[in-house]
Amino acid sequence: MRQSAPVRVLIADDHELVRRGLAMLLETEAGIQVAGEARTGREAVEGVLRERPDVLLVDLKMPDLDGLGVLKAVKARAPGTRVVLLTGLEVDEAILEAVYQGADGFLFKDVPPAELCKAIRVIAAGEVYLQPAVAARLVRLLARSQEEPPARRGELTAREREVLRLMARGHTNQEIAELTGLAVETVRSHVKNILQKLEQPNRTRAVLFALQSGLVDLAELRGP
Repeated sequence: MRQSAPVRVLIADDHELVRRGLAMLLETEAGIQVAGEARTGREAVEGVLRERPDVLLVDLKMPDLDGLGVLKAVKARAPGTRVVLLTGLEVDEAILEAVYQGADGFLFKDVPPAELCKAIRVIAAGEVYLQPAVAARLVRLLARSQEEPPARRGELTAREREVLRLMARGHTNQEIAELTGLAVETVRSHVKNILQKLEQPNRTRAVLFALQSGLVDLAELRGP
């Protein structure tokens, strides 16, 4: 049987200890290959254009060009590379802006190694990954920035609400299928319907909308 190509990851962080630590972790993981490292935002963009990695793992706060600037440049010049933003425990307007600029994933820097590797694989496969802890803080930030919660859109079925709740917990389509007993294609169909009914462009925005509007409770993010 032919093995699938490894997921190629470029790591961008201005702290050498963090950067090398991530590289050493990923280099030991089967199916993931480190395509390069970058110390600054501009080096990250140059590295993406040169190496064309599957995934860019970039710190939100970088010298000369921050993570948001890197995200915009990569989406414009190398849309085939997926972008994962790493942040400290703080979540501010910059990461909120990154949601609307189409970032493919958000992780805290203290994310467990297994979850980091899972997120990279999920994102490389074309899905988005919003760490539940990040989602919870984003919603609190949104709650402070607007007086009224967003208006409800189209009514979801009971099954769609179940799928949405599992999406909010960070589960992939495959995992949702296993948890609900549905076929993966059926899950994809439910996700498509959820996005259409909530009038949201992607899973991340749909999850944030659901949390803001009360379709999913923040407490549910702590579920299994």
